[in-house]
Amino acid sequence: MANPTLIKNYTSPAAAAAYRIAKPGANDGEVAQAAAATDALMGVYESLPVAAGERCDIVKSGIADVEFGGVVTRGQPITSDAVGRAVAAAPAAGSNVRIIGFAEVSAVLGDIGPLLIAPGLMQG
Repeated sequence: MANPTLIKNYTSPAAAAAYRIAKPGANDGEVAQAAAATDALMGVYESLPVAAGERCDIVKSGIADVEFGGVVTRGQPITSDAVGRAVAAAPAAGSNVRIIGFAEVSAVLGDIGPLLIAPGLMQG
């Protein structure tokens, strides 16, 4: 169950799915769906899909509902897959990945569940 404490409104220049991880867009005031574990992850899209050019709400802190992209165990650090879904962060030795936070539940591909937002950088 989500418990957001900070939600900010942005413009999404491209379409984005609901419950996906967000990254900064190309311009100030824009946001895009994350596409890699190395993106500067900044929050999670709220519960409605977004069409190109529309305004959207991004949960930036607290607990947000997110779509999982694979098997995750509660408590694991979370990053983005290629389509903005939440996956376990597991960088190779010497590699860095961005994390968006920590899984509040265990989940599998396609599940929607809570994520504690705590952006950071993780090194393998």
